[in-house]
Amino acid sequence: MYSTMQDVPLLVSRILRHGSTIHGGSRVTTWTGAEPQRRTFAEIGARSAQLAHALHDDLGVREGDRVATLMWNNAEHLEAYFAIPCMGSILHTLNLRLPVDQLVWIVNHAADRVVLVNGTLLPLLAPLLPSLPSIDHVVVVGPGDTSLLDGCRPAVHSYETLIAGHPTDYDWPELDERTAAAMCYTSGTTGDPKGVVYSHRSMYLHSLQLNTVESIGLTNADTALPVVPMFHVNAWGLPHAAFMTGVNQLMPDRFLQPGPLAEMIEAERPTYAAAVPTIWQGLLNELDANPRDVSSLRNVTIGGSACPPALMKEFEHRHGINVCHAWGMTETSPLGSVAHPPRGLTGDDAWPYRISQGRFPASVEPRLIGPDGREQPWDGESAGELEVRGPWIAAAYYGGADGEPLRPEDKFSPDGWLRTGDVGTISPDGYLTLTDRAKDVIKSGGEWISSVEMENHLMAHPDIAEAAVVAVPDDRWGERPLAAVVLTEDAAVDYAGLRAFLGERVARWQLPERWSTITEVPKTSVGKFDKKVLRARYADGELEVTTVGD
Repeated sequence: MYSTMQDVPLLVSRILRHGSTIHGGSRVTTWTGAEPQRRTFAEIGARSAQLAHALHDDLGVREGDRVATLMWNNAEHLEAYFAIPCMGSILHTLNLRLPVDQLVWIVNHAADRVVLVNGTLLPLLAPLLPSLPSIDHVVVVGPGDTSLLDGCRPAVHSYETLIAGHPTDYDWPELDERTAAAMCYTSGTTGDPKGVVYSHRSMYLHSLQLNTVESIGLTNADTALPVVPMFHVNAWGLPHAAFMTGVNQLMPDRFLQPGPLAEMIEAERPTYAAAVPTIWQGLLNELDANPRDVSSLRNVTIGGSACPPALMKEFEHRHGINVCHAWGMTETSPLGSVAHPPRGLTGDDAWPYRISQGRFPASVEPRLIGPDGREQPWDGESAGELEVRGPWIAAAYYGGADGEPLRPEDKFSPDGWLRTGDVGTISPDGYLTLTDRAKDVIKSGGEWISSVEMENHLMAHPDIAEAAVVAVPDDRWGERPLAAVVLTEDAAVDYAGLRAFLGERVARWQLPERWSTITEVPKTSVGKFDKKVLRARYADGELEVTTVGD
């Protein structure tokens, strides 16, 4: 027996129609460094239709074609977010912080036909074009030195000139909801980057979940500042979720430095923001040096890597900003868990839950697999590698324009679960605590040492700005931790004192004997600690290491 319900496909075009009509008066503000650019959701909807017409009628883009964007967070990027998938093509956001060889590989692997690029990024794109044979058209958005494109093979267009005169409505096709809508490549920390292709259905359901109270739960009384780039996992899904609920959006464009961020928060009064921990650490330091009124900002989501509890507490105690931990990855769209404490818990009682990675939302199903391959209990103690499945979780990687989907054994279990590579525990009431990446956990004498836990403790020390702990070879124990620290200004090196500080917080056998001071922790293109670089520097003898023992 079947239901009597209508079978209406879940499409990105339905998000666009809803936002541009029901919430047509909501605003998208793009920070320009001078006079902000402002557009309503209705205007975004109209310009998205014009862009779709231009891509289809003028540039010959058809259903299934990949259209790339090399852009900052701005209104035009949001228009591409909607126009491209709604017309049946596939939005491919390019991570402008990747090494150029990876960018070339990604564009060629995806076989992108068109690239939309902010004029300020032409110095990055122009030298790559001779190596990108699939690109037929370059559409330049905003001012830039277009002479850099003189003589290039692809045809060059101005965004505003291209869309001008086209109709402001579009007969969006009624697609199969499982049709590809967007694609994003992982940052390729090991091997070639891997392409994740999101469906209309997965993006629609992810947006619904993002808008629930147990997730982000913004309302049309909010203004959201997505500092997380739109080229990184669709800005964590915030642009689509905001269009569903009429949440005003403040787009920072290329102004991602602490000073401009503090200025735009004071001027535009956002109530919510999202970014990786390194952004918030920089903003906290900026507010110390140059105080500004950021009192409008009530809630912040931090993801991408573990947030030091000390940073969360500093924002709350000094600025009244609630920092919420979240976990996810490119393969999970990215929402995987959000750390709201249980009902009724506040103050110190809530902190053990707030510093975890949080509870899994409806439709994300987790399990932990131990070193012996057996599923681990949810007791808050038994550790294993986290595996997940759900309607917005990847089942494979993109195999290329002519290839089959890729399901490498180290990324997907035989029964189809995503192997996240994260190691942790789950409490009886469903809270995830990650202790490490599987590749970063320190295996010392048959026991596991959490590098993340040790880093968080070190970064709570007043003399430490950043800290990274990595495994290095040891003749006796197999592996031991090396602590690489970045000192705060005017702080003196005191490894014995740091070791004693750690000794009050972790088991004594876990304490690092090897210490090094560095100017900054190497980071990936999305702001995560790049520990493979530190391990390589140690192996090559580039780090000055001091041994400190009992």
